[in-house]
Amino acid sequence: MTVVEQMLARYKGDVTSKELALREVMQEIALAGLQRGGFFDRTAFYGGTCLRIFYGLPRFSEDLDFSLLAPDQSFSLEPYFRALRDEFSVFGFDVSVTAKEKTAESDIESAFLKKTSSLYDLTVNGQKAIKIKLEVDKEPPLGFKTEERLLIQPYSFYTKCFALPDLFAGKMHALLYRKWGKRVKGRDWFDFEWYVRQGHPLNLQHFAERAFQSGDLAAREIAIPEFKVLLKNRIETLDIRSARSDVIRFVPDAKALDIWSRDYFLQLIGMLRFSE
Repeated sequence: MTVVEQMLARYKGDVTSKELALREVMQEIALAGLQRGGFFDRTAFYGGTCLRIFYGLPRFSEDLDFSLLAPDQSFSLEPYFRALRDEFSVFGFDVSVTAKEKTAESDIESAFLKKTSSLYDLTVNGQKAIKIKLEVDKEPPLGFKTEERLLIQPYSFYTKCFALPDLFAGKMHALLYRKWGKRVKGRDWFDFEWYVRQGHPLNLQHFAERAFQSGDLAAREIAIPEFKVLLKNRIETLDIRSARSDVIRFVPDAKALDIWSRDYFLQLIGMLRFSE
């Protein structure tokens, strides 16, 4: 059995979940290549895929999101392309990495992307090509902490990741301000529910830094009651059916979404914890 087959053996499910599982294996191989290339000396991993791979979020995720540890508009991922190609080659895959242009005509999902971010497409060629979007924030809002997290597949290595309270802050910034037009990203709400159920605290200061940088807050601070009002107002306009429709293919147990309602999410607000 090959290493990739061993990695895939961790998953069970239908054809859809198998495809998502293969994508996740490719994500882990990409992280291994980036780590071997020294990428995490300057960056940290964050976002839904980080939460999935390193913190046990029970849903699949599609993209790889990274943040520089300090702002640097001259940063480029290109010096790490070879490390990515070499890593995948070891496991029998041919990959290409290309810079992605951001234009006004980009899809609605990309409307949330920062102007200071760099986008890349990692394409893994095989029986079916798998495309993974990589985003690197070159001008990150500061005030976050990182920690080294261990991954033991495809071999043991450490990855620098955002700490959970700061991941939570980033998720709430996305949930409140993501510009998806009339669409709803149910994955944001699934993650919000998970954070609350797990009892993880939210770093409200880092949330404020993000919201100030994006122009959604007038100052680099927000009080807990004010934050709760923002969240309450967002929930009261939430299209629950659309939220379920977005996330359902990423979760192994669709019945877990049956409890979703506006009233349910409003009650979760009262269970929020905030870091000191």
